[in-house]
Amino acid sequence: MERFDISVDGRPVPAEPGQTIGAALHAAGVRSWRSTRFGGRPRGLFCGIGACFDCLVVVNGRPAERACRLEARPGDEVSTS
Repeated sequence: MERFDISVDGRPVPAEPGQTIGAALHAAGVRSWRSTRFGGRPRGLFCGIGACFDCLVVVNGRPAERACRLEARPGDEVSTS
């Protein structure tokens, strides 16, 4: 499989086969995509293994997906908060 794009908040982000959504975002220079409820501190990848839940995104309408654990697929539509 060749490199493909996923849609993140309506813009294309390149992804490699086997790469997680979090890794694709990080490779594209996106370091945070949500913020904490209290204090508004930026959050993105932190632990990278799915233990901390800092990297939550909505993928194809499914809320609270961990970007660090979910493999990117062609046509994925990702929303951040």
